Parts: sequence; structure tokens; C-alpha cells
Amino acid sequence: MELLEITIPEALARTAARLPDHIALVSRHQGIRLTWQQLAAQVEQVARGFTGLCLGPGDRIGMWSSNCAQWVLVQLACARIGAVLVNVNPAYRSHELRYAIERSKMKLLVLRDFDARASYRSILEQALESATAAPQHTIFLDDPSWQAMLDGGRAVLPFTASNHDVVNIQYTSGTTGSPKGVMLTHRNLINNAWLIGECLRSTEADVLVMPVPMYHCFGCVMASLQCVLRGVTLVMPAAAFDALSTIEAIHQERATILFGVPTMFIAQLDHPEFSNFDFSSLRTGIMAGASCPIEVMRKVVDLMHCPEMTIAYGQTEASPVITMSRADDSLNLRVTTVGCAMPHTEVQIVDGELCTRGYLVMKGYDQDPDATARAIDANGWLHTGDLATVREDGYYRITGRLKDMVIRGGENIYPREIEEFFFTNPKVADVQVFGVPDVKFGEALSAWIKLRASESATEEEMREFCRTRISYFKVPAYIRFVDSFPMTVTGKIQKFKMREMEIESRNLVAAAAIETA
Repeated sequence: MELLEITIPEALARTAARLPDHIALVSRHQGIRLTWQQLAAQVEQVARGFTGLCLGPGDRIGMWSSNCAQWVLVQLACARIGAVLVNVNPAYRSHELRYAIERSKMKLLVLRDFDARASYRSILEQALESATAAPQHTIFLDDPSWQAMLDGGRAVLPFTASNHDVVNIQYTSGTTGSPKGVMLTHRNLINNAWLIGECLRSTEADVLVMPVPMYHCFGCVMASLQCVLRGVTLVMPAAAFDALSTIEAIHQERATILFGVPTMFIAQLDHPEFSNFDFSSLRTGIMAGASCPIEVMRKVVDLMHCPEMTIAYGQTEASPVITMSRADDSLNLRVTTVGCAMPHTEVQIVDGELCTRGYLVMKGYDQDPDATARAIDANGWLHTGDLATVREDGYYRITGRLKDMVIRGGENIYPREIEEFFFTNPKVADVQVFGVPDVKFGEALSAWIKLRASESATEEEMREFCRTRISYFKVPAYIRFVDSFPMTVTGKIQKFKMREMEIESRNLVAAAAIETA
């Protein structure tokens, strides 16, 4: 199987010619259903609109919105004119938005006026008050400016971009320091999306329900571009994740593929109306974006009747998927590992850290050669910062982040292991384990536990559950029962925020101030 040497516009043109009347995109909350022929025509219309604004190859166009049909149109239209799509996180507020606008030098920002999450217009106004740069154009999806842009369209020049050209910039979360713009090419994204489809064995017979956000690689590469390449029908259940909307979409659209991060699957499994829906159409899917609890994976396979559910592991800098389980892997492999290396992907472990090399490695961080050099070594290996082990059969397990490992009195503890253990307790719906400073041991374990509906428990009960089953040094010193966890819009848990809250609430400031070598 060779790598594809085509661009995103070429991929869309091929699928529209092959499956003109097949349903391409369903946006249920907008009441929109488009065939591939209709989708391609609307993409061309948006591309003409961009051209009418004097935008073209290399120009940067920001998209700041929750999930909607227009997100896909903008994504594909940017590629059509050779522009660079800049994904803007819907959770951004004025400080973060100002940074993205200034850093990316975007000439156009497409955004919503408002939604249930925020007033984007107000946030934009606040951001621009102190910004040193501003987009030349702003187009609001909710008002006449969108239609005016379409009405002012001009003929698009023939597409001449190379598949090695940058087509997408995505900002990393920025949990340490300022966010970095990951530059991804047509070749990066096309091939990663294509190979994901190979692992899922997806075809035009499939219907993919996608509750994950489009602004993240999970949505705009693993879902959107995979569908473009393979003719899969893409279904958006709602503007933002909603458990009921998702399971309704599975039932009513007869979905065969389901994507989501672990917290999304947990919410669906725990929804009070779960048993009222038919999941028998499901065949496969991907659980990714955060550590995937083994017990949750088992329940998705059994209770959601998804026998070929897979796990994918990667990061934005790798376009994003590095390893993935296969649809025909044994259940044991799919619940205990993150799969094996993707085709055309080199993976090695150096001093415990997983590194990857190949077509999937980003072109670099935008305007940041020093950060790029720190991430990609002289031999082309991308250093992920994730700790991993590999089995003899080539299947990998992620044991934590380099900075995520907890060292308690000389004992190395991997939070992932403790989380997996807690999932064997029938009262536990979700759990996050992390380290906090400790005067005596250097670090101690803290566990935030979300109980299942109608369940109750005490801290001592949970510790006793641990004491008889795991080593004493792995028993959390601190346990907190919570209803939710701080997380990004993509569902990534923000353990650093939990740590900060624990330090303050448990008066661990002095322990945190102790300097170490």
C-alpha cells in the first residue's frame, strides 16, 4: 500500500465524481443533508467567495465556531484556493483569541455571532481592543456577511499547490507557555486520514457519527478528511457534545462508526435513556484524545454493540495518529494497548519516551524554529513526551507523560495504572489520578472520583478497596468526589488545574515550594 500523493481538493473531486448522489454530510442540529455533488458545489462557492475577498495561496483563514456544516465548507474551501486554515478553539476568550490572531497573521476570521457557549462577537471586540494586528475581514456565519461573501465571489484560479504545502495550522493547548502553531501539510493530513480509514476498513457504506469538535484533529482529520477520501457519510449530532443527541443520531442515522473521547462514551453509557436506543448498526469506531480506560472500552464493545471499536494514539504534531488498533484485533489487544504503528510510520522508544518518524511528522511550529528543533531531532524523529512500553508483537501501551509520572519516596507510580484499577470498582464512573507535593515523600497521590448515578461512597471505603488490591504506595493519600473534571473543549483532562486546586485547598503550598535538584 503506497502513500497517496494528492491534495485535499483532488480528494474531494474524486469522491464527488465517484459518488455524486451519495449523502456526504448531515448536520442534524441545522437540518442540513448534502450529497457529495452538493457538498463539492458549495465548497466551490465558498472558495469563490474567498477569492472575491482577494484571498489566495498562503493566506491564513481562521475558523472559530462549534460544529456546523460551514466548518467543513471552510476547511475544504481553504484547501481549494491554496490558503491555510487556522483552527481556533471555541473555548478561547479574548486573551487567547488575540494571541491566535496576532501569531497566525490571519487575513480572514470566520466565526459565529454567539452560541450557548459564548458571545463570540463580544470576545472578538475585546481581543481587538489591545491587539497589534487584526484580520482584514470578519465573516459571521449568523448574519448577512456570510451570504454577502458568497454573492461577491469570483472565479477561482486553477489549483497548483504541492501536497507538501502547509494547509492547516492547529494550536497546541498551551498548558505550559504560549500555544504553538502546528503546521500540517496536505500530505500529512491526507495520508493520516486515509490510513485511519484502512484500519477501520471504512467505505461509502459507512455512516460516521462525530460528536468531537471540528477544530481538533479528531474532527477535521480523523473524521472529516477520512470521509472525504473514502466516501463515508459524516454526521454531526449537535453543535457541541451532547450525550442524548449523539445516541439519537446513532439510532436514527443507523450509524456504523462512532468517534469520541472517553468522557463522551462514559456520558452516553450513563445516560438515563441509553436503553431506549438501538445500537445494533454500529460496527467500529475510535476512542482517543485521552487515556482510554479499559473498563469503559469493554462496555462500549458489549453494551453499544460495537465489536470492532478501536483505540488510536497520537498528537497534533503527528497529524495526528501514530499507533492504532485494527478492527480485527482481539478484544484483549484493543482494551490493553493503543495498537501498533500505523502503516508507513516508524516508532521507537528512547529512554522510555515514544518517538515517531515519517510522512506524518509536522512541517514544524509556525515561526518558532527553536521549539521545532526541540520537538524534532536531527534525524527527523518527533519526540512525543509520552512514556510508553512495547510488547514483543509490536503493540504499545502509553504509561503516562514524562512529567506525569509520580515519584513517591523513590517509588515510580504511573497514574494511568491507578486509574485503570479504580475502573474495576462498580461504583466508579470516571477517575483522574495525579501527583501533589508532599513534605515527607516528595510527592503523594491524589484521586478525583466521579461516582455513578445514585451511588455513594466514602474516602475510607475507596482506600480500603485499594489496600487489599494494590501496593500500599499506590493508595491515594487524597480522595475527592466530584461531578466533573476541568477539561478542554476536546475532552482532554486538565490535571494541572486539579493539582493547583488540591495544593490550595489542602494547604500544600509549603510542600510545593520545596526546591528539588
